[in-house]
Amino acid sequence: MKEKRLILVTNDDGIQAPGLKALVEVVSEFGNVVVVAPIESQSGMSHAITTKQPLRISVREDSPALKAYAVKGTPVDCVKLAMNQLLSRKPDLLVSGINHGSNASVSVVYSGTMGAAIEGGINQIKSIGFSLLDYSRDADFSAAKIYTKKIISQVLLNGLERGICLNVNIPVGKMHEIRGIKICRQTDGYWQEEYDKRKDPYNRDYYWLTGYFNNFEPEAEDTDEWALKNSYVSIVPIQTDFTSHEQLSILKQWNI
Repeated sequence: MKEKRLILVTNDDGIQAPGLKALVEVVSEFGNVVVVAPIESQSGMSHAITTKQPLRISVREDSPALKAYAVKGTPVDCVKLAMNQLLSRKPDLLVSGINHGSNASVSVVYSGTMGAAIEGGINQIKSIGFSLLDYSRDADFSAAKIYTKKIISQVLLNGLERGICLNVNIPVGKMHEIRGIKICRQTDGYWQEEYDKRKDPYNRDYYWLTGYFNNFEPEAEDTDEWALKNSYVSIVPIQTDFTSHEQLSILKQWNI
């Protein structure tokens, strides 16, 4: 008898996030699910790992079809702990999300959702990070679940190259309002941070991070930001090799 698939689910919004519950509903159709997620929000933690304090785990659910663990740590901590301590074998699939808010363009660098997916790719696990462009706690995940299922089916059928994971972003809207899926590249842009300086009740200064996104190519139709702006689901293949291969020959000409 063929062994059922083992699917690892994590996120950066925390184990109580509605997006995580929506993702578990989808992947439960594909195999046995193990959730290992932060006990609280870890948004913006990128690929951070915990090294200065112990990691603590609490069991939230324990049944044959679904096991769930909450970790006092980062999304990447969750993946590493799952691989090393909590899973009986390497999972057949790792999914992260569904994140509340976009992880398109350069946001992939900051995203804890994508940090977890990238960690899966490093460990040669088929891995996908899912995000919905809705930050609200009561976001509607109905269309996102349909596209999530479709994309997971294709990854399980076709596989991914070693070290590659997928960054999937889904626009806000009902199913009939989303125009389909676009395979994209990452938009060239960056976040212009601004810090709002304020005073606390004790007249001490503190700073609140704000800012806006600078898109260097708003009309480029092969980018994720264009796809999302035009009501398409964007899929960007992400690799862990940060080498700028175009610059190698230039640097080799330096007199060093």
